Amino acid sequence: MAWIYLVIAGLLEIGWVYSMKQSEGFSRLAPSIVTLVLMTASFGLLAAAMRHLPMGTAYAVWTGIGAVGAFTVGILVLGESASLMRIMAAAFIVCGIVLMKLAS
Repeated sequence: MAWIYLVIAGLLEIGWVYSMKQSEGFSRLAPSIVTLVLMTASFGLLAAAMRHLPMGTAYAVWTGIGAVGAFTVGILVLGESASLMRIMAAAFIVCGIVLMKLAS
């Protein structure tokens, strides 16, 4: 269950990062509320996962899912740059997540 909580927490991180962008610096009410709700749920699930997983592993996987997810949403939804160097960097993050999972 801990790994399921951790993956869901990472996916929620992607959601709150995107809604934070949409909040325009917390100047728009609805996206600001969505950000805070998703953030709270994400942190709660991360905390639940940390009951059974090493802190370093849980945090690295959570931030990795969020970073790669935010990167992907930025490209696909927001039209951000998809340079080869950025894609390679995201691929290295994914490799790190996989290695963390295999190591624990």
